Amino acid sequence: MDSWIEVALAALGTGLVAGTISGLLGVGGGIVIVPVLEAMLGFLGVDPSVRMPIAVATSLATIVPTSIASARAHHRRGAVDLDVAKMWLPAVAAGALAGSLLASRAPAHVLTGLFGVVAAMAAIKMILPLDGKVLAPSVPRGPLGRTLPAGIGLVSSMMGIGGGTLSVPVLTLCSQPVHRAVGTSNLLGLAIAIPGTVGYLLARPVVPVPSGTVGLVNLTGFALIAVGTVIAAPWGARLAHSLDRRRLSAAFGVFLTIVAARMLCRTFG
Repeated sequence: MDSWIEVALAALGTGLVAGTISGLLGVGGGIVIVPVLEAMLGFLGVDPSVRMPIAVATSLATIVPTSIASARAHHRRGAVDLDVAKMWLPAVAAGALAGSLLASRAPAHVLTGLFGVVAAMAAIKMILPLDGKVLAPSVPRGPLGRTLPAGIGLVSSMMGIGGGTLSVPVLTLCSQPVHRAVGTSNLLGLAIAIPGTVGYLLARPVVPVPSGTVGLVNLTGFALIAVGTVIAAPWGARLAHSLDRRRLSAAFGVFLTIVAARMLCRTFG
């Protein structure tokens, strides 16, 4: 089989898995797309210095349609907190744009290390039986209410994820039910993906990149993965509402542990 056909099938399959996980866990699918796409680019012989940046940038672009599909599915079930979303959107968007500009200039090992550390921290919170533990009785407002979402947007954009890896744990620590946190994080993913993608499109790589790549966004991978995510995101949303709170949190944590281990091995191996 031709290598490009294999890559196309892998991209579509990745989109289906990522879309399901996005709807189920509110993570935007990037937590799956980034490591798989980085491996695919290695298979094609892409320069190691741009594999991770292209994977991050392309993943972030696919989160636009994924977040729309997932957020709509959760909103129909009343699981999106529009007040929190409106309060956080401007700061999240500003952080996301800044993160993409920083990441387009950062070495690849910095991105893999950041990805692994943040995923591991989020996994610890979600796996441990801390459902009754909260840090605040409600989502904070004022300076902290702007700093938290800005930080989430910044780090998520640099990781190529939709923000759920950070926003779901943060919202649950602020007394939000996990199902509502998942639904809201999908909507916030749009505020990360759109400005972040713009920043990556404006990047100017100093080494050759695969054909069909604009800035650091590979349009071929984007198109194939996006089709799969849009199809599968509603499947994950339906599944999420059939699981209880503890199982959903544990599933999120176990998945993040696996991803964190892989990325840290990639960084220090």
